[in-house]
Amino acid sequence: MLDSFRDTFRLPDLKRRILFTLAALFVYRLGAHVPTPGVDAAALGKLFDQGSLLGFLDLFAGGALSRFSIFALGVTPYINSSIVMQLLAVVVPSIEKMQKEGEEGRKKIVQWTRYGTIIFAFIQAVGMTGWLKGLGIYSGGMLDIILVSLTLTTGAVAVMWLGEIMSDHGIGNGISLLIFAGIVVRIPEAIIRTASLVRLGEMNVLVMLIAVAIMVAVVAGCVMLQEGQRRLPVQYAKRMVGNKMYGGQSSFIPLRVNTAGVIPIIFASSVLLFPYTIAGLFQHSVARMIQQAMSPSSPFYMVLYVLLIVFFSYFYTAVVFKPEDISTNMKKNGGFILGIRPGKPTTDYIEKVMGRITLGGSIALAVIAIIPTIMTGVMHINTFYFGGTAVIIVVGVALDTVHQIEGQLLMRHYEGILKRRGGKSGGLLKL
Repeated sequence: MLDSFRDTFRLPDLKRRILFTLAALFVYRLGAHVPTPGVDAAALGKLFDQGSLLGFLDLFAGGALSRFSIFALGVTPYINSSIVMQLLAVVVPSIEKMQKEGEEGRKKIVQWTRYGTIIFAFIQAVGMTGWLKGLGIYSGGMLDIILVSLTLTTGAVAVMWLGEIMSDHGIGNGISLLIFAGIVVRIPEAIIRTASLVRLGEMNVLVMLIAVAIMVAVVAGCVMLQEGQRRLPVQYAKRMVGNKMYGGQSSFIPLRVNTAGVIPIIFASSVLLFPYTIAGLFQHSVARMIQQAMSPSSPFYMVLYVLLIVFFSYFYTAVVFKPEDISTNMKKNGGFILGIRPGKPTTDYIEKVMGRITLGGSIALAVIAIIPTIMTGVMHINTFYFGGTAVIIVVGVALDTVHQIEGQLLMRHYEGILKRRGGKSGGLLKL
């Protein structure tokens, strides 16, 4: 393992990408500690100590929201804009056509997503500042609210830019890595606080051990879900080309149990956070009722959360996985699935299998997402936020990053970071 990690710094290009990613994460964490002027920090800290949705929001912002720093909005506006653009690509033919135009179409969609990020960021910034003013934590006038909103919007755009350059010049998906960094950076503080409570006798040791066992089980389940595959066997027919015989070998199509990865979790969380932010603009009883209903501990929120995870799992899988393309490529190369005719029957069969896998994967994803939240609520553990959302994001992004580094090493004939027994990935989950 140590030799494998040492190999990552022997390649100049890979070393540069890793160092660039670390530098960008440092800038992100630095911005999370630059406060926005005019906010009563002590009153804001007491407000966030109450927990509920505020701690959940602060989780995605990496602690920037509890400090009301210039990066307080985090990546949420960008994610909201991305969701809207992907939904529009399904219902608007012109945008769908643009997606198929290749690099030029992709650039236009990316540009529109950036504009959408600015709009979402400004709306959320105005709502958040107005909400804090209503609570007496922010004392500025209307002009001050506009200036603070513009500052927060600029910070959200800067976070989006950091994520994009990390994707282009670093390792892995930049936006996912920013969320990952915001979650992981709070772990040491949570461990210290929890250990202090156990030492002082304010937290039962048995309860703490049960919580740790649940954490280990959830992490193991996340790894199995992320790495699980269903392999469809493919046979290639023999054919003569000149005097040589080609084909005849067996292969397989790897269908991932969780094709969408952490995307459904991120999308579902962002969608549910948006109405809470909008409700914060108003002081009406209906707005307060909406905020209570959208609290992560409420049954209504959990039901919506599970449904949205299942929906976005199917939606994102349909966007990135094209059975028609797989069937066409197999037919061109003389491949076929045993017992299934080439062409449309193969496409229908792959769609059917993928639908079953996605259903199982999405349900497992939803269960992993809500069980830790329920258990920590029952055990009354408030020293840290251990939610399935955070765990799945951390595990998913960590595995994806390791696989990207491993791919770079294998391309250059180095042994990968993750050892594989017998040359195959272990722990396949079959449905």
